[in-house]
Amino acid sequence: MSDSGATVRGAVAARAWAAWLLASLFFLYALVQRVAPSVMVDELMRDFAVGGALLGNLSAFYFYAYAGLQIPIGVMLDRLGPRRLMGGGAALAGLGGVLFAMADSLTLAYLGRLLIGAGTAFSWVGALTLIVQWFPARRFAALAGGTQAFGMVGAVLGQAPLGYAVGAYGWRAAILWVGLAGLALALAIFAVVRDRPATHHATTGIAAGLGIAMAERQTWLSGIFGMAMVTPTAAFGGLWAVPYLMQVHGLGRTEAAGLTSLIFISWALGAPLVGGLSDRLGTRRKLMVAGATTAMLCLGALPFTAAAPVWVLGALMSAQGIAASTMVVGVALAREAAPPQVSSTAMGLVNTFVIGSGAVFQPLIGFLLDLNWDGRMDAGARIYSAAAYDWALSVLPLACMAGLIAALMSRETRAPPRTA
Repeated sequence: MSDSGATVRGAVAARAWAAWLLASLFFLYALVQRVAPSVMVDELMRDFAVGGALLGNLSAFYFYAYAGLQIPIGVMLDRLGPRRLMGGGAALAGLGGVLFAMADSLTLAYLGRLLIGAGTAFSWVGALTLIVQWFPARRFAALAGGTQAFGMVGAVLGQAPLGYAVGAYGWRAAILWVGLAGLALALAIFAVVRDRPATHHATTGIAAGLGIAMAERQTWLSGIFGMAMVTPTAAFGGLWAVPYLMQVHGLGRTEAAGLTSLIFISWALGAPLVGGLSDRLGTRRKLMVAGATTAMLCLGALPFTAAAPVWVLGALMSAQGIAASTMVVGVALAREAAPPQVSSTAMGLVNTFVIGSGAVFQPLIGFLLDLNWDGRMDAGARIYSAAAYDWALSVLPLACMAGLIAALMSRETRAPPRTA
């Protein structure tokens, strides 16, 4: 009997880890798609004859769909479970990638990015829901941090490796293969991932559940904090860092993409460590305050680095990535503050702020760059001055300041102890 019980427990554990692994791979895929435009800025400007503001919109269409769907997705996950929603989302993102690669007009390119954003919108909150379903509460922040680490590996793959593929084969061929990878991932999710049978899906009405999540003050504070931590990564690392490093610091595309990758590599290393440390120490708020302060200082130093050696830029990028990884602690705090039956809804609401940061700040930075453009162009792509970048990027430390205020206003929930 005991052997049979051990076998069943082993099978359940294997199913849990398989579900988490594929969910994390889906989030990895989402980040590849999210940052992909940053290594093909010049090519997109030339092919679609657009400036910084319109290019920012092209990239941000991903965020428009992703952010707009977070609350509905959270509600659906509470009621339906993650398997069908994540599998369908991966398929939709793959189809969007194929459409984007084949687009012969700006309108079709917008639509492709919109579908990519809509499909990958199921990745992060879906992964968090699987963690809640299959694992004990005391492991939530550590496993959420592990999923974040997978995502940052995706962001790294979307920088230097994808940049190399764009240079070697063209942006359309590179994105086409990324789109096909999404379709393969969808098949794997449908084949392997299962919703936990014992999971009790929410019986609270949709409107009532959303109202409960929105009535919790910490949901909003965690959302503002998450937005502030992700804004530099989404808006700077996800689009403008590579052209900034190329035009202001004179780096080549591959070197600039590699340096930008340090943000995501540091985030990948920091997220599980920060999440695990938060679980072990039983505290969320202190790590949030430390992360927001570090991010604000790193971004505030950027205007003073025009003549700095590359290692200084690398140190700032790395510190920024570690600071950004503390957003996972804010998500854990929001989940703990919300009633269990609306936890996915609360996390979806938080992620609306997080992803909305890219939708707002990518085109905002592009708009500010265009305002200060001096008319220079190179092979059909606009060239911006160091002063233009300093002005446009000044919005980033201000966003981090808002995150610091939100962290200071947050109440400590205390992570569930490991001995629970």
